[in-house]
This record gives sequence, structure tokens and C-alpha cells, in this order.
Amino acid sequence: MQKLSFTWLGHSTFLFTSPGGRRILIEPFVASNPACPEPAKKIGALDLILITHGHSDHAADAAAIARATGAHVIANYEVCLWLEAKGIQNTVPMGHGGSHTVGDIAITMVNAVHGSSAIEDGRIVYLGHPAGFVIRFEDGLTIYFAGDTDIFGDMRLIGELYKPAIGFLPIGDRFTMGPASAARAAELLGVTQVVPMHYGTFPFLTGTTAELRDHLEPRGIQMLELQPGETAT
Repeated sequence: MQKLSFTWLGHSTFLFTSPGGRRILIEPFVASNPACPEPAKKIGALDLILITHGHSDHAADAAAIARATGAHVIANYEVCLWLEAKGIQNTVPMGHGGSHTVGDIAITMVNAVHGSSAIEDGRIVYLGHPAGFVIRFEDGLTIYFAGDTDIFGDMRLIGELYKPAIGFLPIGDRFTMGPASAARAAELLGVTQVVPMHYGTFPFLTGTTAELRDHLEPRGIQMLELQPGETAT
């Protein structure tokens, strides 16, 4: 069995290859993602698409990529209904606290503190409650993908229940927690490594990885900093 690998496509978008070889795209924001390198926009075959909430910088290409790949889309009920109205049939709606198993991969939807909507024809479309995901891969490695969120106290419970090793956390500030709060969140979660995301894409996302590192190091937590298009194992 191979090791988990993941490629950061910029902003909050990641392409995972699981130890069992499943390809999983989290946050399908690719074509219009200004941080995504052009070669990385060719996604190729996919098994799963995971969406934490409906904002365009996370779900803009959901329908197009799902249609092109036939991948199953895992999201909250409202986002799934929204995609079904666009002709996407392979949806897997979930609710907070629920789990879904794909082969030997267990995916659990957990809470997030944010919003979830889309703007279509000049109108706001409500798209349910935002979420994060806990993913346990085939080899037992567990990650926590926060989506867009502030820190919240129940991150401690997420850590106790699921024991994630890696936290994918937003650090950009303004619309999510910033570096200081993200470091405290990592401590609550009990993760040993943090992959920062949702920073630097737009000028108003001012949180930096240097700030995050300064807050993580005294806590003994490692930061894995990627460049858009870079892959880690």
C-alpha cells in the first residue's frame, strides 16, 4: 500500500491520492482559482469530490468537474440538491456528525463556523451549514480538513473522538481564523502537523505562514508549507 499524497492547488483546494489509490478532490475551485498553476488545472480521473460549503472560492467548479469525471460528490444536503438541479447525479449528501464509508476510507462531516451560499442571477442561494471533514484513510492515517472556520471549542472533541494526525487549517484571517487562532486550534485538535490553507490568494487574506510557524513552534507542532502545485507525501 502506498503512502498518502496530496497536492495543493492553491487557496483551499487539494487533490489527494489515498494509500489505496483513490483520487479525492477537496474544494473544487480550479479553473478560476488565481493561485492554481495552469498545468495543475487538468485534474484527470477522480473518485470523490468533497465540498465543505457553497461559496464560489470552494465550489465554483463542482458541477463542471463532477460532470467531466463522474466522481461522487460528498457535501451537505443543500449543496447536493443545488448540484442535482444542475444535472449532477452522483451526489452523496451528509449531515454533521454523520459518516460515510467509501471502500476502506471513512469520511465524517463535522462542524464549522462560517457561511454557505452562492450567488446566481444576482440572488443569494442558501446552501446549508458549512462543514469540515475528518477522513480516515485505508492505512489508518486520519486528517482533519477544517474548511473555512473560526476556532471553536468543540475542536477539542474532534481531537478526542477522531485523533487526527494532520490538520488542514485556514490562516488567512478576515473570513476565517488567523495564524494565532489556527495554532491554538491545532493544539485543541491534538494534531502533530498543520498544513496551512486559505491565505495569500487575495489581498485581504493577510495571515502568513511565518506567523503561523511562530505560534506553532512553542507548541511543538510542525508546519508543512506547500507551494501551489507542490505535492507532499
